[in-house]
Amino acid sequence: MNVALSEGFFGDIAWGIGAIALYAIVGLLLMFIGFYAIDFTTPGKLSELVRSGLPNAVIVTSSGLLSMAFIVVVAIWASTGDLAEGLIMSLVFGFVGIVVQVAAVRVLEFATRIDVRSTIESERYAPASLVVAAAHLALGLVVAVAIS
Repeated sequence: MNVALSEGFFGDIAWGIGAIALYAIVGLLLMFIGFYAIDFTTPGKLSELVRSGLPNAVIVTSSGLLSMAFIVVVAIWASTGDLAEGLIMSLVFGFVGIVVQVAAVRVLEFATRIDVRSTIESERYAPASLVVAAAHLALGLVVAVAIS
């Protein structure tokens, strides 16, 4: 059996690997932006609270990161065009999605009247942290679908 590869096969593979790397860099950049957006807009310093092992801070931060991942994944998935256009679309839609997500979560937290600062700074598990986490995840899905 003779298997012949097309003339540009290895070039296509190299192009694909480069595209994967570039989309991964865009995704990582958006995840950093998303984390710092959550950290900046949430009362208290989340990274310090998480390192201190505060359970509610861990719950809220984890759900916030997952919600940002939904947005970033869909922004990359929904991008179209050539590589440069796709990367730019991913970056722009992902960034706008992050801004909308953070604003929506803050509005929902205001509507529920949850004292987020005391919740995430508590050394004991607070059920209200699950409401904040659910808000992050639910709104992350809504924003992600809005991008698609």
